[in-house]
Amino acid sequence: MTTGPPDDPEQVNRAIGMLQGRPGRPFLVRAYLGFSDTTSPNGPHETATPATALQYTGEGRALDLVAQYQSAAGNVPGYAAFVRQVVSQYGAQTATLQVTEEPNMPDNPVLDGYYPKVVEALVAGVSAAKERARELGFDHLRVGFNTTPLFGPGASFIADLVQAGGPAFVCDLDYIGLDFFPDVFRPVPIIELADAVTGLLRHHRENVLAPAGLGDVPLHITEHGWPTGPDRSSARQSEVVETVVRALAGAAAQLNITTYTHFSLRDADSSNSGLFHQFGLLTDTYTPKPAFHTYRDLINELAG
Repeated sequence: MTTGPPDDPEQVNRAIGMLQGRPGRPFLVRAYLGFSDTTSPNGPHETATPATALQYTGEGRALDLVAQYQSAAGNVPGYAAFVRQVVSQYGAQTATLQVTEEPNMPDNPVLDGYYPKVVEALVAGVSAAKERARELGFDHLRVGFNTTPLFGPGASFIADLVQAGGPAFVCDLDYIGLDFFPDVFRPVPIIELADAVTGLLRHHRENVLAPAGLGDVPLHITEHGWPTGPDRSSARQSEVVETVVRALAGAAAQLNITTYTHFSLRDADSSNSGLFHQFGLLTDTYTPKPAFHTYRDLINELAG
C-alpha cells in the first residue's frame, strides 16, 4: 500500500472534468473499498481510495467500484452480506461493480488471492451483488471480477472458477476485468508494444476466456498504467499510454473490449522514487504530466 499527500477533492474534480471533456459523456471513476475481519456487519461502508468517492460522480460520471475481500478467517457469508450492503449504498451511482481484486494472485496480502476461500467469496459475492441489484431495480449495474494476465498453470484459473460457480455464476456475470501493465515489470521495446498488447489480449480471449465458456463476455481493462521516476521519463509514459490505448481501440470490436480504466489519476507520492508511487497522469501537486494531455486527447478522439 502506497502513502502520500491526501487528495484535494477540488483539484481531483477539476482534473476529472478535463479528462471527461464535456458533461454527460460517460466516464468511470474507479474506487476501492474492502471487507476484512474487522469490517462492521452494518453499513455504511466508506470508500478507501479515493475517500468519499461519490463526490466525484454526476454529469455522466459513475463509479467503477471494487469490493475487495481480505478476510483471514475466510468469512464468505460476511463478505456476501457486505457486497449486498455496498450495492444498496452505492448502486445508484455505480456503473460497474468488481467483486474482489486480482483473486488469482496468492502471494501478496494487498491482493485478494492471498486470502482463504477467495474463490468461494468471489462466487458468492457476484451472486449477492446481482440479487441485490435486481431487488432494487438497478438494471444499469454491471457486475464482474478481474484477474491479471494468465499463463501456464495459472491459465486455468477462470475455467476452474466457472466450474466452481456453475451456470448460475456465469449467468450473473456482466463482464470480466483484466489488470495489465505492459512494459512496467518486463521491458518491451516501443516498436513492439502495440503487437505485444494485441497478442496478450487475443491470448486472454481465445486461450483463457473461451475455454471457460466465456468467449463472448465483455472484457474490461480494469487497471493499466505506466509509472514515471528515475530512468522512467514522463515522455515515455505518454508514449506508452498512447500506444496501448490505440492498440486497445483497434482490437476492441474483434475482442469485445468495452471499457478502459487508467491507473491512476495522480501520483501517490511524487517524491518517492519507488516503482509504485508515480503511476499518476498528474504529480501529487496536480501538475499534469505529458500523459495527462495525451490521454485527454485520446478520450476526445475515441470516446465519441
